[in-house]
Amino acid sequence: MDWKERITIDPRICHGKPCVKGTRIWVSLVLDFLASGESIDEILGEYSQLTRDDILACLAYGAETAREHFVPIAVGSSS
Repeated sequence: MDWKERITIDPRICHGKPCVKGTRIWVSLVLDFLASGESIDEILGEYSQLTRDDILACLAYGAETAREHFVPIAVGSSS
């Protein structure tokens, strides 16, 4: 599955934030739900317009973005 077929970035929709194609659901929203522990099935229950492949595309987009960009974090010594 190619995430590029399911994720869109359009400056006229949600100020250009990456969204699931055909919706106004931000990729970051889906990733936030997953990061907070919600299951794919729970997200699908809340957002009936999404499919399992849409959510997997959001994950793939996040992985692609993480390969290209990173958020600096403090490096501490391990004890």
